[in-house]
Amino acid sequence: MTTKSNHSVSTPRVVITGMGAITPLGHDVQTTWTAVIAGKSGVDYITLFNHEHLDVHIAAEVKGFDPNAHFGSKDARRLDRVSQLALVAAKQALDDSGLVINEDNTFDIAVVVGSGIGGITTLLNEHQVMLTKGHRRISPFTVPMMLPDTATGQIAIHFGIRGPNICVVTACASGANAIGEAFEMIRAGRAVAALAGGSETPINPFSMSAFNNMGALSSYNDDPQGASRPFDKTRNGFVTGEGAAMLVLESLEHAQARGARIYAEIVGYGCTDDAFHITAPDTRGPAMAMRRALKQAGLAPSQVDYLNAHGTSTPLNDLNETRAIKDVFGEAAYDLHISSTKSMTGHAFGAVGALEVIFCVKAINEGIIPPTINYVHPDPECDLHYTPNVAVRKPVRVAMSNSFGFGGHNGCIVVREFNGS
Repeated sequence: MTTKSNHSVSTPRVVITGMGAITPLGHDVQTTWTAVIAGKSGVDYITLFNHEHLDVHIAAEVKGFDPNAHFGSKDARRLDRVSQLALVAAKQALDDSGLVINEDNTFDIAVVVGSGIGGITTLLNEHQVMLTKGHRRISPFTVPMMLPDTATGQIAIHFGIRGPNICVVTACASGANAIGEAFEMIRAGRAVAALAGGSETPINPFSMSAFNNMGALSSYNDDPQGASRPFDKTRNGFVTGEGAAMLVLESLEHAQARGARIYAEIVGYGCTDDAFHITAPDTRGPAMAMRRALKQAGLAPSQVDYLNAHGTSTPLNDLNETRAIKDVFGEAAYDLHISSTKSMTGHAFGAVGALEVIFCVKAINEGIIPPTINYVHPDPECDLHYTPNVAVRKPVRVAMSNSFGFGGHNGCIVVREFNGS
């Protein structure tokens, strides 16, 4: 006699219970969100280094950040800026969630953080030390400070988290993929909670020059706050940004058991690659990522109320993303509210996808669609509703966030209003 296996145990639902961010628009989530809704730009002339000899003079910096105030001067010197910002955002998210980490749960909590280029500031600084002072003067802390996974390790050390610890490196999709992989980890039962997000600090002469030489950066040096203009006909490149954004994800059962406040529920994740070109996007990969996220969520395209676009302000990306949205949403694409908040935050590579998921959550919680600023000259080929220049009040129950990265990486997250059912 044969019997069938009993697979009655349901897949855990995953909810968001905490959020933290430090960005060019503010040192926390609410300050950043208030600036975004007001349509403020975080782009200005570079202050982190002397930019006079470069072709590009603008960036979206995290302003007024004093690492010594957070870590003390000794520990601050042993942390690359990418880890400093990650730790600040992580502490905010954990404090916001009320999640207490102790010996009972330390191995059941994961850390999944994305970063495209990690501690590149340390690498560049120590390389200069070698050239000017010799190889014996390189800091012994260089390797642990510069590795892409240094932020994940530092978060684990600072907060005593001993569960799965993973760094996601998928260029500009890193933050979104980190959240998506943490989501799947909880659904698979490998963790009951996760601290997930991204951190990036790419504003240095080397990185800026490299991106500029490949033709990726905006050339509007004389108009910093108007330089990032996604979907506008006159767009000609992105503006480099920096920052960190972290979210606490939990299984619904775990969150409810401890009486946690729930901001929203993650219901879909799509992850694909273009396999087409290292930088030029292809519509099929992004479209499939969106389709898979919607399929997992059990939602039709017409049920999405808001889409936070990748919208980098480069001619090719914005055009291809528009085409991919039309491919997935069909006629519903013209009713969809879309915006690119990179018009205000700049493009913080591995961090910005996580920040944009936070914006989706805030849109759901507050019923307001953030704008795409600097949208002045409509592009006939980009003819969707990009929420130009002014935020729009509208109930949002389902929001989607797109992130597409160099190497063809595509990540899509779908977030839904939590109703307890």
